[in-house]
Amino acid sequence: MTMTQTYQRSSSLPDPDYQAEFYTDVPAKRLIAWVLDTLLISLIVGVAVMLGFLLPLFFLPFLYFCVSFTYRWLTIAGGSATPGMRFMAIELRNRDGRKLDGGQAFLHTAGYAFSVVTVPLQLISIIMMLLTPRRQGLTDTVLGTAAINRRAL
Repeated sequence: MTMTQTYQRSSSLPDPDYQAEFYTDVPAKRLIAWVLDTLLISLIVGVAVMLGFLLPLFFLPFLYFCVSFTYRWLTIAGGSATPGMRFMAIELRNRDGRKLDGGQAFLHTAGYAFSVVTVPLQLISIIMMLLTPRRQGLTDTVLGTAAINRRAL
């Protein structure tokens, strides 16, 4: 038995061989969700800059990082998806097939933040999303999470 087979059997995530619909178009949806979330984060930062009488411009990269991290962490902890992900009908699930809790959301957001500031890791993550059966990025693989299409309500 290979490591991949062992991992797939020890996971309660949908099996990509038998339930491929859970992973259909997920990389494209994640990209669009990322763009939507980036626009919302930029809007929040813009409002903060205006409310701070342009003073926050002096520490804009730090402000943007803090707002982005908090936005992603809290929204993933609150429903296992950012607003962009919800709009695109995808959500994150842990190895047990459950929605992420606050701690898992923090770790996922920290992994994402680390990969964003480390360009080679982000490129590896993108390639992994395109090539792995569950469409998992680097952080997803390390944590045992996956983004899946949400079931119709």
